[in-house]
Amino acid sequence: MLILAVNPGSTSTKIAAYQDELCLWKEVIEHSAQELQPFARISDQSSYRIEKIQEVLREKGQKLEVFAAIVGRGGLLKPLPGGTYLVDEYLAAQCQNAPGGEHASNLGAIIAFHLGQRIKAPAYIVDPVAVDEMEAVARLSGLPELPRLSQGHALNMKAVARKVARQLGKAYHEVNLVVAHLGSGISVTPHRRGLMIDVNNANMEGPFSVERCGTLPAALLVKLCYSGRYSETEMLKKILKEGGLYAYLGTKDAREAERRMQEGDARAKLVLEALAYQAAKEIGAMTTVLLGEVDRIILTGGLAHSEFITGEICRRVSFLAPVEIIPGEEEMESLVLGALRVLRKEEEALVYRA
Repeated sequence: MLILAVNPGSTSTKIAAYQDELCLWKEVIEHSAQELQPFARISDQSSYRIEKIQEVLREKGQKLEVFAAIVGRGGLLKPLPGGTYLVDEYLAAQCQNAPGGEHASNLGAIIAFHLGQRIKAPAYIVDPVAVDEMEAVARLSGLPELPRLSQGHALNMKAVARKVARQLGKAYHEVNLVVAHLGSGISVTPHRRGLMIDVNNANMEGPFSVERCGTLPAALLVKLCYSGRYSETEMLKKILKEGGLYAYLGTKDAREAERRMQEGDARAKLVLEALAYQAAKEIGAMTTVLLGEVDRIILTGGLAHSEFITGEICRRVSFLAPVEIIPGEEEMESLVLGALRVLRKEEEALVYRA
């Protein structure tokens, strides 16, 4: 069963062909600023990107008609449960003007739908960013005007959760897990019987990461916002792109920070320890959501390649539950596995309606 996976990014489109779980090939199609400049909105790029995908298929001598399904990265839809969604005309149209705003991931459903239509094959998206399975009690922040929002690395977190459940000889809906995605943002979420019942929105709260501030002292943040030193745009950039590791050390490369630490830089060591410390605190907090009934803690994402960071986290949380480290983010594999679960009738495809 051949499946084509499509993962659009802001300046690239990743595609991969799988035969069942086996990856046959992967390609990254780069898009220059000049090529993208004519498009007023990201969602207007779909025809251009589809042609680029077809060029790669022609170069490889790969006919589109051989694929049993097309699966794309899910975008900023309305809050929805996790799972594999059939991309029909309605869902594809919604992604043209996604409720959550403009984002390259919205193109995943649009491209998958149009390619699928050409060969009369089903198109799917899997565990999009908009996955929301939070319980009502988790949504209260302390101010009614500022509800906590569910937004995290659902695709990768649910994929590694399923993988660890299989290793335990159980189904995903039979285990309790705490999954920490350690990337440019850090998301930590408790998975109770197949549902992500809470999550720190990595753009707004939780541990600081390589470029994001995470949770900040609220009153001091308000004073800084009204100090006259920064505009709203500058403050948002400071919080989302210029915080964390970058704010303290001037680099967004954790490997560079570790190199400095190994050369005796005490500040680099302190900042890396603090990043791991905050991640461990968030993991500890999420175990309380599961009442301490945790089968495994999972560390994943790019920073999980760091033995120092994972070692520091394990040192602080391993008393709570055994820790599994699954570094990286296998997005393409995760998309394909989601499509396969539907094609093999292990799950039913969900239908999206706003």
